[in-house]
Amino acid sequence: MHVLITGASGFVGARLVRHLLAQGDRVSGTYLDARPELDGVDLHEADLLDRAGLARVIRETAPDVVVHLAALSHVGESWQRMADYFQVNFLGTENLLDAADGRRVLLASSAEVYGVVPEERQPIRETEPLSPRTPYALTKAAAERFALERGAVVLRAFNLVGPGQAASFALPAFASQLAGISRGEIEPVLRVGNLSARRDFVHVDEGAAAFRLLAEKGEPGGVYNVASGQAVSIGEALDRLMAVSGVEARVEPDPERMRPLDIPLLMGDAGRLRALGWAPRRGLSEALSDLWRDLV
Repeated sequence: MHVLITGASGFVGARLVRHLLAQGDRVSGTYLDARPELDGVDLHEADLLDRAGLARVIRETAPDVVVHLAALSHVGESWQRMADYFQVNFLGTENLLDAADGRRVLLASSAEVYGVVPEERQPIRETEPLSPRTPYALTKAAAERFALERGAVVLRAFNLVGPGQAASFALPAFASQLAGISRGEIEPVLRVGNLSARRDFVHVDEGAAAFRLLAEKGEPGGVYNVASGQAVSIGEALDRLMAVSGVEARVEPDPERMRPLDIPLLMGDAGRLRALGWAPRRGLSEALSDLWRDLV
């Protein structure tokens, strides 16, 4: 299978590249600005806002399937950059689908599109009505609707975590602070946002396996959750990360890390994906260990 990945050097993209190459697939990828170091990948510079450029890349690479990962993806930041998020996540997806010209497309979306779902309706199934509550979620829900009308496959990822994730996200931010404390670079104080929110964490490499499976077998116009079916509070995940690191620190709330809106619980049902053969072996504990080892 020949897969073209937009945003191939990102957190999920880089792990997906590794997984695809290990499976013997041919991989092409797009990047923006600085050319990444990705061995075994046919790389092309492309801007999601340049429809003609995207069409040229797809024409030159002639992939069997396009996995669309390139996006702006930080929920908190989206409140300050609404216009940018709309342009990249919605208009960029429209451009990509037009450029794909009928080729098979897998769109990376997010559990954030579900919004606030009563606990009695969780784990959340794909049939749950969408109720996006943040600018990021709104752009993803809009991109989904357009993609599904075009027959794309939509993957709604719950919280993917593991090595290589940017420190602007909660668990990597904690790990980065703990690493700094362990090296004596900063005082033993861990600054945190809301720790009560509960999330469904999935090891990024299990997420990569889900992307490949859906790229090959996902139903056109179908939606699939990537989730563990279990929820853990950010506070509990932090406790487990501190245990993995062996670093002791005082935990202090930081108003700068609080979001305007934080959904209290997101937990998913991945039954549709499991029916295709997805059987994750690694969970949050392994993801935290891998995240920590990547920093020290």
